Amino acid sequence: MLGTEIRLAFLNLVRERKRALIALAAIVVGVAGYVLAGGFIDWIFWAIRESTIDNGLGHIQVSARGFRAAGRADLGRFTIPVDSPLRNAIAGLDGVRVVGARLTVSDLASHGDVTVPFAAEGVEPGIDRRIATDLVVDGEPLDPVAPTGVVLGKGLARALGVRRGDKIAFITATESGGMSGAEGLVRGVFSTGVKAYDDLAVRMPLRMAQQLARVKGAQLWVVRLDDTSRTDAVAREMRGIVAGSGMEVRTWHELSDFYRKTVTLMSRQMTVVAALIAVILVLGIANVLMMSTLERTREIGTMLAMGTPRRSVLRMHIAEGVLLGCAGAVLGVTAGALLAVAISWFGIPMPPPPGRDTGYDARILLEFPVIVNAIVLAFASAALAGIYPAWKASRMPIVDALRTSA
Repeated sequence: MLGTEIRLAFLNLVRERKRALIALAAIVVGVAGYVLAGGFIDWIFWAIRESTIDNGLGHIQVSARGFRAAGRADLGRFTIPVDSPLRNAIAGLDGVRVVGARLTVSDLASHGDVTVPFAAEGVEPGIDRRIATDLVVDGEPLDPVAPTGVVLGKGLARALGVRRGDKIAFITATESGGMSGAEGLVRGVFSTGVKAYDDLAVRMPLRMAQQLARVKGAQLWVVRLDDTSRTDAVAREMRGIVAGSGMEVRTWHELSDFYRKTVTLMSRQMTVVAALIAVILVLGIANVLMMSTLERTREIGTMLAMGTPRRSVLRMHIAEGVLLGCAGAVLGVTAGALLAVAISWFGIPMPPPPGRDTGYDARILLEFPVIVNAIVLAFASAALAGIYPAWKASRMPIVDALRTSA
């Protein structure tokens, strides 16, 4: 019986193909639009995530407990050793690419008559290349054989008026209240695209940062993994290793407040977009099915008079909506995927985001959840749209339906 009802529903759609095509076109456009919008949002999430990790945050960071609350103002209390059996144990975990130590120090940088604030990050040059993307735009990156070589943010280099080969004096206050200084040789200039950061940033060898801050340890161990998807699993293993040592483990998504807030905001926006598309589809498809039902009033009355159960009429009309939803989902997802590939091939030119000075080319990222959500959206909207016309058709009084003019 169900197969017969589905076959009749299909034949009704074929017979009313003009209206069916209008409804189908609405579904295809809505689903394709959702796929493109969802794919664009997913690409933004991916781009923010990878740039956050590649620009130096790494996948996981290990620090002394309490460092993030007060450690930057109290280097001696919250340092951790550069070399440690715990670090070696973490480096040996499956999925860990490399572990690097870091130390931050800040105060004033001077060249000639110019003195400006700086914020330096001391890193292990040979190891850090495997953690952070090389962002040097002029000159050379840090090198283990150049113990005083430094690279400057583009804005800081401009403010100091320095070029490759120039010397810079760094001055900072020590923990004991005295002053400490070191001289660095500019090897290159880098740019992260974040103007506020590039106006202050310096990257220098870890030993030079330790000399400047007059400390022996580091503040962080930064861990780079082979696969971002393994972050939580590796972090759990690392917490087991450092348990009882006074250290804490934080993942990149725990450290990146901007990423979390962006995901929350844009996910809500996509929910609103899906709701709007669903409302449009339900109203449009319901209107088409209702018009089709009204035109077949006498036919429905004849079916009821011949003994066709009302629930069978109900299922047949709901099946029309479901068939439209299935066809629309398949065609819409296909159209959306093809458009996504074409758009990604050319790229979407985007202006610089707030706080950055460089634009970028966006893409459309086709993720499985977006495809599933698009199919569910089409199917559910079409099925919901068919309920009222189906109920209306199944509740027709037989006599009134037969009296209706053709």
